Amino acid sequence: MRPKFEFGDQVRVTRNLRNDGTYPGMDTGELLVRRGSTGYVRDVGSFLQDQLIYSVHFLDQDRLVGCREEELQPADAPWTPSRFESREQVVAKLKLGAGGRVLVDQGEVGEVVRVLRGAATAEGSGEVAYHVHFSGRSTLQVPESALDPLPSGDSPRENSVNATNANSATTQIDTPNAKQEDTE
Repeated sequence: MRPKFEFGDQVRVTRNLRNDGTYPGMDTGELLVRRGSTGYVRDVGSFLQDQLIYSVHFLDQDRLVGCREEELQPADAPWTPSRFESREQVVAKLKLGAGGRVLVDQGEVGEVVRVLRGAATAEGSGEVAYHVHFSGRSTLQVPESALDPLPSGDSPRENSVNATNANSATTQIDTPNAKQEDTE
């Protein structure tokens, strides 16, 4: 097992890092570092003799967090940022439809179930879409340009539900920026 990253390398975390109960002073499940954040490798170790663990210092959060190699990429590698993350509540910026019929009215609140990132290239970021659950419907695939954040202080509408109740079926939304993505 040879490490891909060495002491001092700048790296980017490719998924949200949450406290698994080993980070002191924070609740289990609490977000430690958001996907896309960059930090510097401080140390390399192993876990159970088959996983490399990197101690990464994320300067913006002033946190030293253990990361598996598959959770990291070089900081200068192409990256597609997203405005929203899983479990965040969002608002439909416009009417969303498929097959010529309106499925979601403008202003309806939904919950992000999954983030879909198009491949980033050296020339720029890929496109971003989301699987969003709107109450009473299958999960819808919605491009980032069709969503706004839930305004602070607003509570979700009564018909909004937890994403764990969402169907596994996904409907592609007809918008100019939408493209077919793998839903699994």
